[in-house]
Amino acid sequence: MNAQAEEVTSVADIVKLVICPVLITAGVVAFYHFSDLMLLYRVLGLVIIVALSVGICFTTARGRAVWQFIGESKQEMRRVVWPTKDETVRTTLLVFTMVFVVGLILWLLDMFLFWAVQLLMNQGMQ
Repeated sequence: MNAQAEEVTSVADIVKLVICPVLITAGVVAFYHFSDLMLLYRVLGLVIIVALSVGICFTTARGRAVWQFIGESKQEMRRVVWPTKDETVRTTLLVFTMVFVVGLILWLLDMFLFWAVQLLMNQGMQ
């Protein structure tokens, strides 16, 4: 038997999860069907339908789990120790410097290899 508890999905949750994409699809179809109305009204209608669909999705077991995950992520973001402005500037300058140095090295290597190939090709023609 599996050590993890199997997630029991109720029929109501399945119906809600099927209704959500149907609502969004109907909203998009209505957006284009009512093209004679002002764009503002159509966009507001679409935003309301998408918000309603997301709200319905968050009432399911999976939606509550996603909402809980978002809440835990917010708490974790508060615990992060962000670098100071000085550390950020120093690190950025170091990255730019290293990119420039590596680019210069690659450019010199390319120039040398091009010179070597050109030298070999000219000797083979004489």
